Amino acid sequence: MAAKIGRTVADSTPFWPDPPKPPAGAPNILVVLFDDVGFSDFGCYGSPIRTPTIDRLAAEGLRYAGFHTTAMCSTTRAALLTGRNHHSVGVGCLANFDSGYPGYRGKIAREAGTLPEMLRPHGYRNYMVGKWHVTPLTETGPSGPFDGWPLGRGFDRFYGFMDAETDQYAPELVRDNTPIAPPGTHADGYHLTADLVDQSIRYIADHVADAPQTPWLLWLAPGACHAPHQAPPELIKGYDRVFDGGWDVERERRLARQKAMGLVPPDTRLPPRNEGVRAWETYSDDERRVFTRLQSAFAAMLDHADQHLARLVGFLEQAGIRDDTLIIVMSDNGASQEGGPLGFVNAMGPFNFRGEPMAEKLARLDGIGGPDTHANFPHGWAMASNTPLKRYKQNTHGGGIRDPLVVSWPNGVAARGEVRPHFAHASDLVPTLLEVIGIAPPAEVQGVAQAPLEGESFAGSLRDPAAPPRAAPQYFEMFGHRGLWRDGWKAVAFHPPGAPFEADQWELYHLDRDFSESEDLAQAEPDRLEAMVAEWWREAEAHKVLPLDDRFGPRFADNAARFHGARRRFVFHKGMGHLPTDVAPDVRARSYRIEADVRLSGGEQGVLLAHGDATSGYSLYLKGGRLNHTLNIGGQKTTVSSDVPVPSAATRLGVFAVQSPEGPRTFTLTIDGEAAGSVTATTGFVTLVSWSGLDIGLDRGSPVADYAAPFAFTGVLKKVTVTMDADQQLDGDAVGEAEMARQ
Repeated sequence: MAAKIGRTVADSTPFWPDPPKPPAGAPNILVVLFDDVGFSDFGCYGSPIRTPTIDRLAAEGLRYAGFHTTAMCSTTRAALLTGRNHHSVGVGCLANFDSGYPGYRGKIAREAGTLPEMLRPHGYRNYMVGKWHVTPLTETGPSGPFDGWPLGRGFDRFYGFMDAETDQYAPELVRDNTPIAPPGTHADGYHLTADLVDQSIRYIADHVADAPQTPWLLWLAPGACHAPHQAPPELIKGYDRVFDGGWDVERERRLARQKAMGLVPPDTRLPPRNEGVRAWETYSDDERRVFTRLQSAFAAMLDHADQHLARLVGFLEQAGIRDDTLIIVMSDNGASQEGGPLGFVNAMGPFNFRGEPMAEKLARLDGIGGPDTHANFPHGWAMASNTPLKRYKQNTHGGGIRDPLVVSWPNGVAARGEVRPHFAHASDLVPTLLEVIGIAPPAEVQGVAQAPLEGESFAGSLRDPAAPPRAAPQYFEMFGHRGLWRDGWKAVAFHPPGAPFEADQWELYHLDRDFSESEDLAQAEPDRLEAMVAEWWREAEAHKVLPLDDRFGPRFADNAARFHGARRRFVFHKGMGHLPTDVAPDVRARSYRIEADVRLSGGEQGVLLAHGDATSGYSLYLKGGRLNHTLNIGGQKTTVSSDVPVPSAATRLGVFAVQSPEGPRTFTLTIDGEAAGSVTATTGFVTLVSWSGLDIGLDRGSPVADYAAPFAFTGVLKKVTVTMDADQQLDGDAVGEAEMARQ
């Protein structure tokens, strides 16, 4: 019906269209998506880490023992958001690069509508808080494009960060489509997790005040427990005694708890230690102290996140909406192997070839988890996190893709504390939620015809422990590692980078009888394995997995070169905002010049340009009446100060960096084009500058140099020009290794 328009109101008839209406009983939905948390890390999955909030949700609902992800963060998020396989929607690997093939664009295709885009026509309001990481990082700058940002993919509000990780004390925050400064500092007691929960409560409180009868989706994706592992020091130190027995003892303890909880069958065996992981007893006392503290930082970060999740759940109860809210708590992949065999206190140095010897780690023991660290734990603790499974994040063995999943909905799920053994995949979440709500996937989203959903609903198992198992097979692929699940069996191949794919050794496991993938049946069941490998290739072709690509370095290096192209000059004007590192000038392994156009009156101080944070970066600034430049490589700072005070008549202040073929780099300060002091640094940016971005006129994050952030420039800064030479020589493999550490 349409309105009738006459000449006057007397001969006209108004019409008001009905607003979208959700189906009766449609729940609110809270998705809590943790990062790099292993299968056994929640208390209710066998860990000694304190997670009483998550444990309570599990006791009031369900735990799944067979939930699977895609082995990486961007890819799992794409599958969770769309209900399709990650390659099918163009996110076959990370959002950090576009490989030029349909399955590897790093951005969710428009024909793959997201959950909020599917819910919006049915009256839902959609809120996103925390980590996004499904937009190419080269599209996260101030000019976008914004069509792949949360608000461009169905969310009504967004507060969080776009990259794979961020500093928890000085995060690179975005509100809706605009970068903003954090509302606090480490000195104030600020931590990102607390801020994200504050914003979550704000969004829901506003929603309840304005539209109490309208259901909502809140997608909360904290940085925990992705590196950098950062948490309050008192929490960190309190976990040392919990983990001082080492990873071998911890694995045994966790498996025993899992058996007692009914999470794994009683006959589940603990596989041998992953390759390269030594027995705990073979390390020195000092090494074990460092390893324990690094694990304590991880544990404290999860404990801290659970404490703040308690505030959010408590608010739902206070508002009287907890019983009508379906809460889902999960992780995006297994625990991370990116800390290497010895872990890191600050990974920024080693990834620029400045070693971090054990003596240095030990000297910084009490700072681990603080604002000037970028900590990650060693392989042994990642292995323990994934108990009782093999390998890690990035891999298609269980340790990379089998993850915790807690579901609680008092009004919709009658189970209390039960365990479901059912296989489920990240792509199954959307079909499950649509079935629970009672809506069908749309044929079109914003005029774009939609590809069919590929996941399979597991809604039946929410209510019935005897619900039939998943009917469809599920493939896995990440960096050439491959796998296929079907009818309780799994074929899997670990792929050594650079090795011929045809040389990969396929393994075969009967998961229904072998939870931990301990008994390889490839020799006993060759026909079954051959059939499953052939099916993997069919699935790969159908879902845009091909061509297989195991190149870490070239993907990152090529992507950066393609994005920047021939551009070697950047002009930054006063008033601009923050630039993410992927769109900032790429000064790695090259010569370059920075020059600031200023107006002074005497006594000015502050930052002219800063890129990075306390863990790595560079800064050009005035302090003590002199021009200064600091190169910070993993906390090792090389500073040059001008040999004369800066005159008030000066208008051009700069630094000229010359990269020698042998490695050292000379930094020469310039005042109105004249040399004013130089220094030669034996270290430099070889593979990365920083994972924090660039600021003009201030250093808004944790400080790169020895000043108190933001150390805003007190003079007139008209513009800063960065000009780079064409002498860049990047080591693609080293770049890939460094970039993989932030995923």
